[in-house]
Amino acid sequence: MNHSRKWTRDEVVSLYNKPLMDLLFEAASVHRKYHDPNKVQVSTLVSIKTGGCPEDCGYCPQAARYHTDVNAKELMGVEEVIAKGLEAKASGSSRICMGAAWRNIKDGPEFDQVLEMVRSLNKLDIEVCCTLGMITENQAHRLSEAGLYAYNHNIDSSEEYYEEIISTRGYKDRLQTIKNVRKTNITVCSGGIIGMGESIENRADMLITLASMTPHPESAPINALVPVKGTPIGEMELVTSWEMVRMVATARILLPETQVRLSAGRTNMSREGQALYFFAGANSIFAGDQLLTTPNPDINEDVKMFEALGLVPQQPFEKHAQRQTVEAENAQFHALGEKPKWSRPDHKIQRNLEAQTKRK
Repeated sequence: MNHSRKWTRDEVVSLYNKPLMDLLFEAASVHRKYHDPNKVQVSTLVSIKTGGCPEDCGYCPQAARYHTDVNAKELMGVEEVIAKGLEAKASGSSRICMGAAWRNIKDGPEFDQVLEMVRSLNKLDIEVCCTLGMITENQAHRLSEAGLYAYNHNIDSSEEYYEEIISTRGYKDRLQTIKNVRKTNITVCSGGIIGMGESIENRADMLITLASMTPHPESAPINALVPVKGTPIGEMELVTSWEMVRMVATARILLPETQVRLSAGRTNMSREGQALYFFAGANSIFAGDQLLTTPNPDINEDVKMFEALGLVPQQPFEKHAQRQTVEAENAQFHALGEKPKWSRPDHKIQRNLEAQTKRK
C-alpha cells in the first residue's frame, strides 16, 4: 500500500509533542493495523571492513581523521563472513547486515568479494542487507542479482541539519543512492540518528523526507547517538527514553508499513524503556554485543527480554520474498568501471576540523 499523505513540519512537531499517552495509543493502533505486535525481527550487524573511512561524519568513530580507539581493518574474507552468518542464524537472527566503512562502492576485486558474500549468505536462507556507501544504478543491479534483500543508506538527519554534521558528501547523494536501489528489487533501509544536537523540527523534517519517498522505505532504523570520545560530537548528552519513544511513535505513524528498527544506543536503554518502544511501533532490533564499533546488548539479555514481554522473533522473508541468487558466471550486469562524481560540498564544520587536531 502506498501512503501518499503530505505531512507538514508543524503537523509532525505537533504529533511528536502530543501528550505521551495519546501519542502511544495512536502509534500502537497504527502498528497493530499493519504488523503483528508480538513479533520483532532480530538482525545481526557485521562490520566487514572497519575504520579508515575518508568521510568526516561528526558522529562516527570510523572516520580516519578522528582520534578514536577504532583501528582500521582489511575487508573480511568470504569464509569468515559465512561463519558469522551461521552464528547469527543459530542465535535467532533472521537478517544479517554487512557494513563497510566506504564512502562509495568502487568496481573491482573488493566489490566482487562482497557480491560473493551476498550470494553465500542468501543461500543460508537469511535476509541479507548491505551498507556500503553510495552506489550507482548498475552496482545496485549487481547486488540484486547476487541475492541482496535490503540496502541500508541512512539519511542521518534533516537536510538542513545534515550540513552541521557532515561536509564531505551531499544530502542529495544519499537520496540518489536510494533512488538507484529502487530501480531494482532490493528493499530500502533508511533512517537516521537523534541526539546530535538537532532540534525537534530537524527530527520532524527527517521523518518527512522518509515519508515523502514513494514507496516508503521497508525499514527505518532509529539510532540514538552513542557519543564516542575523539569524535566532534563525542561529548553530547545521551538521548532520553522519552525522546526515543516519541521518535519511534512518530516514525510509526508516518511510516505505517515500515519496519522501525531500534539500532544504535540500545545499551543505554532499560528493558522497560525498550518495552515502550515496542509498544510504540518498533519491530526490529540489532542483536549481539557489537554494532559496528559501539556496544550492543548481549544476545542472552535480549532472549530474556523477549520472554518477559511475550515477543517472538520474526522469521526470514515474512515481509518480502527471498531474492534469487544469480551466480557470477550467469550475471547479466557486470562492472562498468564507473567513476561517478559524488558531490563534495565546500562548506566547513568547525568542530569537525577541531576534532582532527585534538588528541584524546
